[in-house]
Amino acid sequence: MRSFFDIDRFKEIMDTLSRNRSRTILTGFGIFWGVFMLLALSGGAQGLKDLLLRNFKGFATNSGFLIPNATTRPYKGFQRGRSWKLDFGDIEAVKAQVDGVEKVAPVGTRWGETAVFGDRTYNGSFKGITFDYYSIETPKIKFGRPLNRMDMEDERKVCILGKRPWEELFPGGEDPCGQMVRIGGVYYQVIGVDVSESNISIGAPSEWTITAPLKVFNKLYGKGDEVEFLGFTARDGWRVKTLFKDISAILSRRHYFDPDDDQALFSVNSESIFTMMDNLMKGVDIMILLIGLGTLLAGAIGVSNIMMVTVKERTSEIGIRRAIGATPRMILGQIIKESIVLTMTAGALGIMFTVLILSGAELAATKDGVLTAHFQIGFWTAIGAVAVLTVLGVLAGLAPAMRAMSIKPVDAMRDE
Repeated sequence: MRSFFDIDRFKEIMDTLSRNRSRTILTGFGIFWGVFMLLALSGGAQGLKDLLLRNFKGFATNSGFLIPNATTRPYKGFQRGRSWKLDFGDIEAVKAQVDGVEKVAPVGTRWGETAVFGDRTYNGSFKGITFDYYSIETPKIKFGRPLNRMDMEDERKVCILGKRPWEELFPGGEDPCGQMVRIGGVYYQVIGVDVSESNISIGAPSEWTITAPLKVFNKLYGKGDEVEFLGFTARDGWRVKTLFKDISAILSRRHYFDPDDDQALFSVNSESIFTMMDNLMKGVDIMILLIGLGTLLAGAIGVSNIMMVTVKERTSEIGIRRAIGATPRMILGQIIKESIVLTMTAGALGIMFTVLILSGAELAATKDGVLTAHFQIGFWTAIGAVAVLTVLGVLAGLAPAMRAMSIKPVDAMRDE
């Protein structure tokens, strides 16, 4: 029995398919389009996911933030509408009394602050943090170093420039470490440049922010031990939503507001945002899979139909082959191989076209020489597509092949 890869057999198969050229082209296009839809949508979904995940890049997804606000309910003799502030005592109380909290990070922020270096100015965000804040938002240091514990404990007048203030104050792109920048009438020594571009942060994006030790920040603005925001991360096995309730109960006792007053303490749950986005992408993946497989199935049905027509047109030929000794297995193999060749040829063209299109998408997603999103399909995805095409080719050719096997030589001669 000749091999499937026998060149003469392959030529014979192609000759057979060319006899029904219009139907072959139409059916092949259906397979081509199905493969393209499945792989292009898959690659597009991965690229979209990468772009969305960039918003969380360097940001702890197990984190939460609490922001004090005016009360909306009277409580223990206090009237509604009372303002209150977080303080360093709250930080220590949360650390001591809430087991599920891993790190607690107080933050102070100020918008519209002007930084001056020489004759250049920058107007943006100024932030005060403690060292534990880096467990929530990890900096991407281009020059110098991040703030350390000694900077915090010794209350050093040092700062980290975000990408925008660095570009505005030092447009030449040079290393600014060691230079003195004036903020609010106080000079700070630049010790690092943070070029991270996460779109999620507390107070203001790090890209727009100049960062200094929190106690130095508070002294500049006369805030004492006041804290504007409280950030924290959850330990493994703990939910941020659960910790909100525990922390809120502690703060309500310390500052005398109704624990059921949802407006007295705003909360931001990055864990729920990330989970919602992850579930959304899973739903998109399932939808893409169903659309792609449905399109492929439609193409496979087209292959089956064209092979059925081919068998009908070749009734006499098949009968003669049976008469001169061709076994049912040989007839079965021939029809299925023709189906596989059509499916695989159209599928291979679909895969190559998809790779070309996704390469263009990745080129468009490259920023400053860095790829921001991966749209290209993986090796195993392509292998999986080939496997699916092979199976569909076999299934598409099975019904026509069974019909061809049932043809008797006598009936074939009579049909002629």
